[in-house]
Amino acid sequence: MRGPVVVEVDGTSSSLAAVEVAAWEADRLGVDLRLTHAFTWPAGHVPPGVPPWDSEGAGLRDRVNGTFAAAEQRARRVAPHVTITRDVLVGEPVTVLESESRSASLTVLGARRAHGSGSVADRLAAHSRGPVLVLRGEPDHGGPVVLVDDCSPQARTTAEFAFAEASEHGTDLVVLRTRRVPVRWSLTELSKRYPAVGVRHRRIRSRRALVEASAAARLVVVGTRHRMLGLSSGAVGRTALRHARCPVAVVPEAKP
Repeated sequence: MRGPVVVEVDGTSSSLAAVEVAAWEADRLGVDLRLTHAFTWPAGHVPPGVPPWDSEGAGLRDRVNGTFAAAEQRARRVAPHVTITRDVLVGEPVTVLESESRSASLTVLGARRAHGSGSVADRLAAHSRGPVLVLRGEPDHGGPVVLVDDCSPQARTTAEFAFAEASEHGTDLVVLRTRRVPVRWSLTELSKRYPAVGVRHRRIRSRRALVEASAAARLVVVGTRHRMLGLSSGAVGRTALRHARCPVAVVPEAKP
């Protein structure tokens, strides 16, 4: 998928941090960065000549433009050559972000939106056709990328995302699994494609071990078809989204 990296901006410090990460990812992927601002369409009469999303007149429009300008300035510091677009999305934030994420290469969600096991993060992870990166916790910048591997053939897309992130950050990849099985062919192939990425395998037996592994990680990467640690499909991702101590990427896996 070659859609843009999408990030919502609202003027908060957490959203500006998300913009920086999104800009870096857009540069890595070679795609545009799309800054979005979502809010519910206000009820009542809209004055003539005012955009339908700006019922308060130029005041609201100026604030939104100011928010976009601050976000774009942050993005330019990280990725000065990335093409940046701006869009106002009218509607309930969860719904519009879910819609936007379906055509995005990556959707980045700030810590504020992820707070309290946000339904935003859960819904995007469950329904997006592209990866969703949730900035919860603090990354250990010297730590590895952690891949939660369910050993299924469909998990290649998830593994490839994890390898690419580890390669770009110059760090190792730790593969977590619950079963003693031979290393998948796709992991061997990806190791050859990314020879600079050191790969370590670790067996875990509990949800707590998954969360503990995140404490010293730069990023945790999970798929959307997992069934491990006694959890139903998708629950591993929710466990990571709600309890991980570092950013989490949920990557849709290939269909069988």
